[in-house]
Amino acid sequence: MNSDETAVTEETVRVWLVERTYGDDEQNMIILTYATPDGRRDFRKERALTSYTGDHRETPVSMTVDPDNLGSVDDTETRERYATEAERMREKHDPAATL
Repeated sequence: MNSDETAVTEETVRVWLVERTYGDDEQNMIILTYATPDGRRDFRKERALTSYTGDHRETPVSMTVDPDNLGSVDDTETRERYATEAERMREKHDPAATL
């Protein structure tokens, strides 16, 4: 069993960082979007830019989340882009790595 599989249980799903954007209504927020490897489901996490100061600037390349916290990616183009980026992240990084 590889390290990617060990952190995933029947109650959790591994998602990979696929996008970072700034919040539209608040310029001090960054939105991290994680997606399943097939790009069909996503998880969004908001962080204040001020949380990136000091020693805690790291962003996990992947996370395990409760499936109930995942959204559905209905747009085909977005789903394909997320799947491509999730695969790139999986190939390039250990699941426990940070950026």
